Amino acid sequence: MFRKFVLSVALAAATTVVAPLSGQASASEAPPTALAVNVYYDTSSAPTFASAIRQGAANWNARVTNVKLVENRSAATLRYREGNDPRGSYASTNGHGSGTIFIDYSQARQYYVTRITAHETGHALGLPDHYSGPCSELMSGGGPGTSCTVASPNATEASRVNRLWANGFVGTYDWKVIYEQVPVHS
Repeated sequence: MFRKFVLSVALAAATTVVAPLSGQASASEAPPTALAVNVYYDTSSAPTFASAIRQGAANWNARVTNVKLVENRSAATLRYREGNDPRGSYASTNGHGSGTIFIDYSQARQYYVTRITAHETGHALGLPDHYSGPCSELMSGGGPGTSCTVASPNATEASRVNRLWANGFVGTYDWKVIYEQVPVHS
């Protein structure tokens, strides 16, 4: 019994020491919980924006613990596409990590593209728009204007996603298409 206890304490201590040294977690970024849900995504239909999509996913992964975005084309429930659409970028999602995120070329030339991809991914994780919010809110989208380059969720947004994804997705969210209602200038 005592040997098992010492081994358990030693393993816990090693995990606590190794994680901060590896750069995987910090005091403000809790490591993923054992109950973290993986949402698999595919960038193959958005090659122009693949790097920005990956960075947006990494920004979410750095701030939330109950869900992790993992690129895996064969297992993907979340797919990214690119092209021209007069309505702009949008997310067609159930808010449970499934759907399609479309990145519009015109919008991507005006707005910080990593902000666009991270914002649209926020919809796939269950968050609504808040256009009247400040630049510091990722879900304010294009509301703060083209100079806003904040591409990570703030603490409130991360907390909301963690609550929604506690023990798997527990929120309710109807399938919808969410168009970004920001001006697209030619």
